[in-house]
Amino acid sequence: MTVTTDDGVRLWTSTSGRGEPLVLCHGGPGLWDMFEDVAELLGDLATTVRWDQRGCGRSEPCAGPWTTDRFVADLDAVRQRFGLERMALLGHSWGAQLALAYALAHPERVSLLVYVAGTGIGPTSEWRPAYQENLLARLGEDPERLARWRELPAGDREGAVLQWSAEFEDRRRAPEHAERMADPWLGINTECNAAVTAENRRVLDTPELYAACRALDLPVLIVDGERDIRPRRAVDSLERALPNVTRVILPDAGHLPWVEDPRGFRETVAAALG
Repeated sequence: MTVTTDDGVRLWTSTSGRGEPLVLCHGGPGLWDMFEDVAELLGDLATTVRWDQRGCGRSEPCAGPWTTDRFVADLDAVRQRFGLERMALLGHSWGAQLALAYALAHPERVSLLVYVAGTGIGPTSEWRPAYQENLLARLGEDPERLARWRELPAGDREGAVLQWSAEFEDRRRAPEHAERMADPWLGINTECNAAVTAENRRVLDTPELYAACRALDLPVLIVDGERDIRPRRAVDSLERALPNVTRVILPDAGHLPWVEDPRGFRETVAAALG
């Protein structure tokens, strides 16, 4: 099904499963929905709604604008198109930040927020240097692969797969998992990525954001993979601010916990969904 936003951009969507609605917000920014495994894993627990963010993946190419507020409005267009008065939201990585932004803007339209592998509401400087160090350490396990990654341009498929291979704790299966992420390869919107990344540096770690999170009156589940190369302490800022929060850390998983611990991920989300 196609959803048309208020400014005329067509968004790709897909639904599956049965039960109460659970809308999924993919990571990036500038990527596309890679939640097929999650939809299958939770298919008997919820009706999952997947969508590609504007200008990304299977959605219509466009010139933006690339702002969190615009993505929040697009997510609300998805909600309206499917006739959802209230919905549970599950966001991963950048998508976790988007889902949180939506919940802060429209708390009356959200029944549950599942915040997966996000990076909190503190400054980017709290986690970015450690992430870069860990990324290079993982890639440096094979010096030839690291050298190859360094020479590839931004947005290149081979470079993305090499970088994504660092996201998994199981180093033997990491290349296989990363290849699955890139199949199908729908291209990275590097303009979107750069714009939203720059915006994040400006809007995080503000008194207004902390105050809004302290006032958020809905249940939030934070799910982390303990072996994520983004240090999990980055999420402490959000956990401290939220009044109704549960946090689960899956010990043997990286940045995509449903891939490396599907049973633990399913049980955790199922408990929150009730």
